[in-house]
Amino acid sequence: MSTFLFTDEHDDFRASVRSFSQSRLAPGYMARATSSDFFWDTYRELGRQGLLGLGVSEENGGQGADLITVGIACEEIAGADYNAAFTVFNASVAGGMLEKNLQPGLREKWLPGVISGELLTGLALTEPESGSDAQAMRMKATRVEGGWLLNGEKTSSSLAAHAHGLVVFAKTSQDGGTRSVTAFFVPLDSPGISRHALNDIGFKPIGRAAVAFEDVFVPEENQMGEVGRGFQMVMGEFDYTRSLLGLMCYGSAQAAIDMTVAYAKERKAFGQPIGRFQGVSFPLAEHATYLEGVKWLSYHALALRMAGRPHTKEAAMIKWWGPQTAVRAIHDCIVLHGHVAYSEDLPLQQLLRDVSGLEIGDGTPQIQKMIVAREMFGREYLPYAAPQATA
Repeated sequence: MSTFLFTDEHDDFRASVRSFSQSRLAPGYMARATSSDFFWDTYRELGRQGLLGLGVSEENGGQGADLITVGIACEEIAGADYNAAFTVFNASVAGGMLEKNLQPGLREKWLPGVISGELLTGLALTEPESGSDAQAMRMKATRVEGGWLLNGEKTSSSLAAHAHGLVVFAKTSQDGGTRSVTAFFVPLDSPGISRHALNDIGFKPIGRAAVAFEDVFVPEENQMGEVGRGFQMVMGEFDYTRSLLGLMCYGSAQAAIDMTVAYAKERKAFGQPIGRFQGVSFPLAEHATYLEGVKWLSYHALALRMAGRPHTKEAAMIKWWGPQTAVRAIHDCIVLHGHVAYSEDLPLQQLLRDVSGLEIGDGTPQIQKMIVAREMFGREYLPYAAPQATA
């Protein structure tokens, strides 16, 4: 029987990231979170700390960290600044994708900037009419001399309002299957691209945007991977991203729990600290238990990935359960604080708005439960999980 334990190196890294996050990120969370401007100074500071290159090999200028280390970074930074944690998450995932799939010339041009915090990249998969149904994608790539012409629209693309480049998925044939989808790396200063930022209640500095492509020329060298293999490329990353997002949920909600425990030990009612009432302490105990489950299921999924073992079911479990658990915990922390939490004097309301977006982004709860059920019953028995059935 194998037992998962953090190594001494993991513990040292956690202590270092926690110290940095609490001293440098936590104090400015509210100011950054309530603005739609991207926090370039903070992003570059994350780069100087080596936190944006965790998912890139040392050979290509990154940290070459294992997946557990990346998870620790996402967890600890989310406990101080959820939006900053998302950029670490994004850089780790995007950096790995660019390293593996970009042609050498483009990789040398883009990857150092992503690692340093000078360049920002994102992913463009979702479309206005297709949502989670990737087979219904309408974005089209037509082969022309020297490359491809892209036509169509992507929406709800995180970071797209601020990014310098996007990994864009488009159909290179019209047979209707997922094997018709190809990935392209597209600089966003290319002619024919227009962007429209969406007005969200949370996640503001990260932002989402709709991006329209009208006869956008993409050189042959910007094609990522093989023609028709783009869907398989992105699906292979979802099990990873969903595991990391679970740790972001845990870190954010645990910070709310810690804040509420401290408040309940000091706030008095009926002649004693309110933490002594079971109506206060029991909900916190319950949330702490559920959150611990989210944390360890997330690390378990990462450990399975490191070992090359299947973890699709675990990742899908994390993706529907983690955000739900975090949102409920933060909501109850607001209630337990009472009227003082219904303001911007405390970060709890903002944290609730920020984290709640993960209930939708990267796969809705309904899709995740379909994936879990399919893994339990078998793909042939439950063929309705079409987006991944041909992955």
